Amino acid sequence: MKQIISCLAACCLATAATAHEPAILDVQVEKSGMSWRVDVTLEHPDTGWDHYADGWEVLDAEGNRLGYRVLHHPHVNEQPFTRSLTNLQIPDGTREIFVKAHCSVDGWSEEPVRVELEP
Repeated sequence: MKQIISCLAACCLATAATAHEPAILDVQVEKSGMSWRVDVTLEHPDTGWDHYADGWEVLDAEGNRLGYRVLHHPHVNEQPFTRSLTNLQIPDGTREIFVKAHCSVDGWSEEPVRVELEP
């Protein structure tokens, strides 16, 4: 019984050690006419189709989704990498947005990155 518990504990620790949410390294925003462009630079230890950073979202201060960028494939040999979301509609008067990244295995990043918008 002791060996089973030790094995289970080791497996749990190994799983926790391999969990790695995508890191948001940079967010750039630019207003163009009535819409916005958001460029997000991510880093994640993609291993292939079974485990990769598969998207990111833009949220308002209340947590409402303003936009979502799907990442259509793993970026195993391209780290870090930057992808853009264009024609994003952000309500007038919004002074900050938040960006969260998603991993196909580990889910959403815990802490969103806050970005101030220039009026």
